[in-house]
Amino acid sequence: MCMEKITSKNNTIVKDTKKLFTSSKARYENHLFALEGARLCFDVLNSVYEPDTLLFTEDIYARYQDEIDALSIKAKRTFLIDGQVSEKLSETKSPQGVFLTVKMKENGEMFACGKIVALDNVQDPANVGAIIRSAEALGIDGVVTYNCCDVFNSKAVRASMGSILRMNIVDSDNLEQTLIHMKSQGFKVYSTVPSSSAVKITEADFTGNAVSVIGNEANGVEENIKAVSDDLITIPMLGRAESLNAGVAAAITMWEMLR
Repeated sequence: MCMEKITSKNNTIVKDTKKLFTSSKARYENHLFALEGARLCFDVLNSVYEPDTLLFTEDIYARYQDEIDALSIKAKRTFLIDGQVSEKLSETKSPQGVFLTVKMKENGEMFACGKIVALDNVQDPANVGAIIRSAEALGIDGVVTYNCCDVFNSKAVRASMGSILRMNIVDSDNLEQTLIHMKSQGFKVYSTVPSSSAVKITEADFTGNAVSVIGNEANGVEENIKAVSDDLITIPMLGRAESLNAGVAAAITMWEMLR
């Protein structure tokens, strides 16, 4: 394979790619995000996302020649890198040796129907990624994010196991108004709360179009969001824990929405 090879960790392309892993500002200024590892990078081949720059080692090429050749055809730029550059770029302890920058999509249109989960100020990227992964696995139609951590944060992307590339995700700049609009389109809005006075989730009516709001890890759903909700719902707990992890609460909620 004949192509440009990068051997310096101080190469501008290496530095720019590393920034996409570590800086949300860099991601949104360049409208690019970065992926690492065979599974995530190759998932782009079966997604609507467009690859921009591909970097890989000889070792990974020997193992995945067909997949890397397919990505090379689609990517704007392709570079062979050595082990030191791979270690510089990697966000993991054991780099596989393949990295890909990907163009962001334009924010999608708000959902007109279906079963939707909305994330209100969810800050932990592991939670955000896990929720999106569960949403795809369970068959949720889309995810609304509001004031959350960046969904293209490398931890969120890894936690999603590639679901971020396939799920319909819409970012809202005003969740209250977004929910009011969705209600006008026939959605029922539910906010999850850790309160025994709320409707038990097993007794909630999720027939028809529905959106369930998952709140911030520490403070829960905002009061103005609760105020525009049709019902407050809760997951009954028999143990001594006062609340559930946001990712776990979201998974249970989505399961009940689709039962």
